[in-house]
Amino acid sequence: MSFNKSQEEAIHHKDGPCLTLAGPGSGKTLVITERTKYLITEYGIDPSHILVITFTKAAALEMKARFLKLMGTDSCQVTFGTFHAVYFSVLKHAYHYSASNIIREDQKYQFMREIIQRQYLEYEDETEFITSILGEISTVKNSGIDLAHYYAKNCAEEVFRKIYRLYEERLHQGRLIDFDDMLVYTYELFKERKDYLNAWQKKYQYILIDEFQDINKIQFDVIKMIAQPKNNLFIVGDDDQSIYRFRGAKPEIMLHFKDDFPDAKEILLDTNYRSQANVVKQSINLISYNKERYQKEIQAFQEPMDEVRYAVFKSQKEENSKIIWEIQEQIEKGASYSDFAILFRTNTQPRLLMEQLMEYNIPFRTKDNIPNLYEHWIAKDIFAYIRIAKGSRLRRDFLQIMNRPKRYISRDSLDEETVAFDVWEWFYEEQPWIRERIERLEYDIKMLSGMSPYAAINYIRRGIGYDDFCAEYADYRRINPDDLYEVLEELLAGAKEYKTYDDWFNHIEEYGKELERLSRIQNQNENSVSLATLHSSKGLEYPTVYIVDVNEGLMPYKKAVLDQDIEEERRMFYVGMTRAKKELNIFSVQNLNNKEMEISRFVKESKIANAKKVE
Repeated sequence: MSFNKSQEEAIHHKDGPCLTLAGPGSGKTLVITERTKYLITEYGIDPSHILVITFTKAAALEMKARFLKLMGTDSCQVTFGTFHAVYFSVLKHAYHYSASNIIREDQKYQFMREIIQRQYLEYEDETEFITSILGEISTVKNSGIDLAHYYAKNCAEEVFRKIYRLYEERLHQGRLIDFDDMLVYTYELFKERKDYLNAWQKKYQYILIDEFQDINKIQFDVIKMIAQPKNNLFIVGDDDQSIYRFRGAKPEIMLHFKDDFPDAKEILLDTNYRSQANVVKQSINLISYNKERYQKEIQAFQEPMDEVRYAVFKSQKEENSKIIWEIQEQIEKGASYSDFAILFRTNTQPRLLMEQLMEYNIPFRTKDNIPNLYEHWIAKDIFAYIRIAKGSRLRRDFLQIMNRPKRYISRDSLDEETVAFDVWEWFYEEQPWIRERIERLEYDIKMLSGMSPYAAINYIRRGIGYDDFCAEYADYRRINPDDLYEVLEELLAGAKEYKTYDDWFNHIEEYGKELERLSRIQNQNENSVSLATLHSSKGLEYPTVYIVDVNEGLMPYKKAVLDQDIEEERRMFYVGMTRAKKELNIFSVQNLNNKEMEISRFVKESKIANAKKVE
């Protein structure tokens, strides 16, 4: 096999630290496996002294399979694994842990459920709240932040600290550890027990790390310890593809690698073998706007093909229709559905697209868990109002909405399974201000009974005051109220074409059934269009890529305010662009969920607006 000059230099590197910058499609997996082979066959390194670290189990298995194929053998003394797998093997030896000591996801959620129920907190979606809290606990552990100095995002500081401590107590009581503890405990062990550290330093004398741009502080601190004193640390990654800061990744570790290892050799894998020249050129135009990066010239191996195509559509529906029409046209010419990927910024964006793909029987697969909008707690509140307007008098429907917005009505006032307004009003005979609110609710319900779904949602939001309830809840939970209004806007946009509640509810039921069916058969049909967020598209490649809704507020995302956040958003868009092998299509919309949208700055920065427009 022939290698280019920079690949060869990386493969032949033997001792000391080495930073290998690997742009998209530059053959980084090839370089890692070939260098591992070269260390063994040409330099005579004992394979059991070599450690290859990746970030996912799937990547470790793929890397190992490629290495075994290269060596022409079935047995492997080289260690291939994730940070967690490698560090857990350290703990197994030190503390005799086994797999039974690792807390399961369902256990973790159960512990947290019990803990937060005792704190009497108010939240609408328990799973979402627990997921957010666990994410914060993970951030604290991975970054080494002192708990006393951590500013909580989901609840008050003292509440978060209490939850954190109670969670840790539960783990200790059951002699359990979570994935973050694997890193923390290994770090603490090596700091305190030099004999253990020495043993692992002798075992792993050559360390290779893939996707180094995704490393976090504690992972790096431990690796630096193991690599000493020889520092045979060979790191491969692309600072331009660091997109996991929200998980604790620190791209600055790679950017400042030479501060930690001043004698590190630096190699640039500068040839993109994946994407045609126009895609490479315009993706480089974009990423060059980032200041915190290694400056690098990347060249395309492939000749220029079609120019990057750009278009603005009035709405998502028009945008989706264009994509569907083009896919169908290419299928008739012999293309496969698996040749196409549609990429977006958030996992809530593709709801309408999925509905339209279902309508045209186009098979698709999702790389992310796409939430069903109609199962969101806000949607359930709206449905409860509408069910009551349609005649429901079930206690559970009234309990759901009676204090949304706040009416100060007690649950005790509804002690029958069926609600009668006159009985309910009579209960508050001595509290006329609450009785008036029930009477007002009765009036609102009558108003809703004669409306279309679209008018009803608007009335619930502004006439009844549901938007005010959302603003209060957002303030309490320390979240942006716009996130909640967005759900309402999307419900509104989805309800627009339905004249009656029954029509709308029938559609929602059918959509839910189809989503369930798709999740059951998910990934069974290889020949399907891929739908993925920019995050989950990383590492993948397709002949034809569509990036949709390229608008301010989505790309870059509205929550990105600081310069470092904008740079991460730009890296994400760069990752999306470089998934395309032949055709790259960048689409924006003028209106999204009844809101006027601006074209993303990334369009201008990539200089795609000058490219050929879609007819």
